Amino acid sequence: MTIFETLQASTPTIPEKYMQMNAEELTYRICEIKEKMGTTLFLPGHHYQKDEVIQFADARGDSLQLAQISASQDEAESIVFCGVHFMAETADILTRNDQKVYLPDLRAGCSMADMATYNQTEKAWSQLMSTFDDTIVPLTYVNSTAAIKAFVGKNGGATVTSSNAEKMIKWAFNQKERILFLPDQHLGRNTAYNLGIPLERMAVWDPIKEELIYEKDKKDVKVILWKGHCSVHENFTVSNVHHIRKNYPEMKIIVHPECSREVVALSDQAGSTNYIIEAIDQAPSGSSWAIGTEMNLVNRIIHQHPDQHIISLNPTMCPCLTMNRIDLPHLTWSLESIAEGKPVNLIEVENTIAVDAKKALERMLIRT
Repeated sequence: MTIFETLQASTPTIPEKYMQMNAEELTYRICEIKEKMGTTLFLPGHHYQKDEVIQFADARGDSLQLAQISASQDEAESIVFCGVHFMAETADILTRNDQKVYLPDLRAGCSMADMATYNQTEKAWSQLMSTFDDTIVPLTYVNSTAAIKAFVGKNGGATVTSSNAEKMIKWAFNQKERILFLPDQHLGRNTAYNLGIPLERMAVWDPIKEELIYEKDKKDVKVILWKGHCSVHENFTVSNVHHIRKNYPEMKIIVHPECSREVVALSDQAGSTNYIIEAIDQAPSGSSWAIGTEMNLVNRIIHQHPDQHIISLNPTMCPCLTMNRIDLPHLTWSLESIAEGKPVNLIEVENTIAVDAKKALERMLIRT
């Protein structure tokens, strides 16, 4: 389901009364329901959520980590995922059938995940098979829809995270000669480059033009990158890096590998969200950092480390818009609907999709 399909879907609309409540009343209602429902309710919160929401999270983390934690909650009957649509899908795939997963606002999608649809991927796979025969293993970033995970699982591939992408790409190359990496070209390019694969052996598949972008002999292609990206991380630029180097020469730059190859190459460190958090946690007092990742998280890190000089790599950066869809009114509405026995915004992955998607996830989980 794309963002536009989600917006157009026939779903319940939040009652106006929740939008008229102040933060104090909304906070009180959330706390009341959490206390009443106890361990039958579980709230995972992604690192990119706003402070007003993540304060209520029973666990904080990245998408896959939160889905796994949700699946380990034996007493949890209702899981209200404070994140985006593909994250809730993954939680639904990994949790028991009797556990229900909800998303407070169905408009909380992910533009990058929506850059690869199942139909587009099938068309691409057919053409790539014609060009390269059966020499490709598909890999997908966990930041993808359940349908894409299912496609990858059905075709012998696996999911990857920004933390284990190197390990999974090594695994894929032990299976076949080439990989197709969906949907984020930057994570794929940065990881493959770190493993010693030259940029000139990487091609890009354009799903809109339905063509492979590569100027040399196709037999030299090792990595096929899907032309997708994170709209947040692509906004960190080489100019941002040059600005930091000129105005804060002592400052270290740390970025997420969803940033472009050029930005990662010019930075001091690059790694997953947890990598960034841990690097700052372990840094000495007085150290200086420019961080290239989502603004809600950067602001939280700044608040947690007043003894360090920390700024965003891009000073004009905005928080992830779709993550920001989850707010106090929608969270309160979701929780009260569950408590009243009339839950809204259930996330339920069709079984045929879930089975193949789980294959892709399990191929990764048993190796990491």
